[in-house]
This record gives sequence, structure tokens and C-alpha cells, in this order.
Amino acid sequence: MWDGPFYRVRRDGYEICFVPGDGEDLDEVCNVDMWVTRDDGDRWCGTVFTLDEVHRLMDHHRRSGALEGDYWWCWDGLIVRDAGLPSMVKVIDGLVASGDLESVLRHIGPEEDV
Repeated sequence: MWDGPFYRVRRDGYEICFVPGDGEDLDEVCNVDMWVTRDDGDRWCGTVFTLDEVHRLMDHHRRSGALEGDYWWCWDGLIVRDAGLPSMVKVIDGLVASGDLESVLRHIGPEEDV
């Protein structure tokens, strides 16, 4: 469901929050920041990229002469095969179910009251 600029997906025990671009087709998203918040408030974050998006970014850097055209590095990146929030949700659901969420995404701790 939309919540301002965020697209939230509620699950039993956690919520996934994506930050897609304004007007972006949710079935075509290929590069998006996100975080997972468990019901106890603990959070993990990352940026989800598709394989095609990583390839596009590397090609762009190569054409511009940047060293990043020869490698890919992202400190909080998760690369998925297919575009779209539905396929990304499926991957994240699998990471939560397997317990791998805690090693794949970056732990950012509980949300603090502001």
C-alpha cells in the first residue's frame, strides 16, 4: 500500500518499506532503497538492484571512463534476478524465512522516537 512516498508491504511479523521513484511502475522497479522492520522494531536496510540494472550502471560508468565500469560494489546492495516489487518482496520473504535477512541486509537497529 502507498504511504506518501513509501510503498509498504505488511507481513506477519515484519513490514517491507520501499522508496520507488515518483510515478515509477511498481512492476518494473529495478533499483530501489528499502528496509525491513520487524514487529519488535528492529530494522535492516538495503538497495535492491536487478542484474540488468547493475549491467546498465556498469556500462554507463565504462562509457564515462570511470573505474566503476570494470567492477560493481555496493555496501548495502542486494542483487535480484527479476524487476518489480512483487519479485523483490518474494526474495525478501525468503530471506526472512531462512534467517538470511540478518546477513544479507545491513542492520540499522530499532527506530528511535524523534
